Amino acid sequence: MRLVWTLVKVIVGLAIIVPITVIALGATIGVLGVVLGLAVLALKLAIVALVVVGGVRLVARLFRRAAPVRERPVARELRPADPHYEAAMRELDQELGELPRRS
Repeated sequence: MRLVWTLVKVIVGLAIIVPITVIALGATIGVLGVVLGLAVLALKLAIVALVVVGGVRLVARLFRRAAPVRERPVARELRPADPHYEAAMRELDQELGELPRRS
């Protein structure tokens, strides 16, 4: 009798667990399908946006007037902005006996 009662409990447990498991598996596959579909849609939108941006740039380049040629600005000699630093470096150079710096 104990064996029969154990088998009945196992059968009732399986009768409850199996349908719930099938429903959960179906829901999981459905959610995974939705996520995969959204990923494919996002990829398609990204490709379309890339093509549109490229087309707009191409059209803009074709119909834009040529920019006037400007001369490059002449690079100025870079000098430290701190006069105290320059004075300290000159004093240090004098003490060490090295050549004076140009200001």
